[in-house]
Amino acid sequence: MKALGIAASGMLAQQTNVDVIANNIANANTTGFKAGRAAFQDLLYQSDNRAGALVADDGAIRPVGVDIGLGVATAGIMRLNTQGGMTETGNQLDLAIQGRGYFQITLPDGTTAYTRAGNFTLSPEGEIVTNDGYPLDPGFAVPEEATSVQISADGVVSVLVPGEMLPQELGEITLAGFINEAGLRPMGNNLLAETAASGAPVLAQAGDEGFGTLRQFYVEASNVDVIRQITDLISAQRAYEMNSKAITTADQMMQTAVQVR
Repeated sequence: MKALGIAASGMLAQQTNVDVIANNIANANTTGFKAGRAAFQDLLYQSDNRAGALVADDGAIRPVGVDIGLGVATAGIMRLNTQGGMTETGNQLDLAIQGRGYFQITLPDGTTAYTRAGNFTLSPEGEIVTNDGYPLDPGFAVPEEATSVQISADGVVSVLVPGEMLPQELGEITLAGFINEAGLRPMGNNLLAETAASGAPVLAQAGDEGFGTLRQFYVEASNVDVIRQITDLISAQRAYEMNSKAITTADQMMQTAVQVR
């Protein structure tokens, strides 16, 4: 009886589904977080009779086959890259991307990671860094005497220095885009890594065609819809229960067969 293995695969799939939903809910207030969705696919089929096979000498063919599926497996975890809401913070180093694009972050090993979380701060050296101390790429050194930092919608970073009438321009923030954003690998700490599936990054200035603009004093909130997640959680729980019931039913049928004399 294949029902035991089939139902067991269904329970494992729904367990993965619940894990993904739980992670979404846990990160409902994480800056720049993108919700995930578990995608499933059916497994191999056992063909007892193939559709289209000859069933008589006169050329008649079988209109339908007997193909029995062997269960379900997780195909992948899709990241939903929809825009999150804008949360005003009042912090002059907080940035939100409104539209497409990622900030570039330099890791300690020299590699580049990508993030939508724009809650930046200053290092002791005056560099604009993440909460973990990783510098923004390209890097900017804010002078110690600067009284304020101004970041335009197109990413131009300027500072006001006492004694100077006009702001002092430090440079421009470059955004990165990917052909397949869902192919980026999550690293934790709000960071994503390039993969062969995501493709190489395409760099552009904020506001260029196909890229979003920057909003200073804001951060992008998580795009998790908590109500939708709770609904999906209930559906996953019911699916898990039904697969568990299928195992119980298959076990009872096997027990009945064993008792037949």
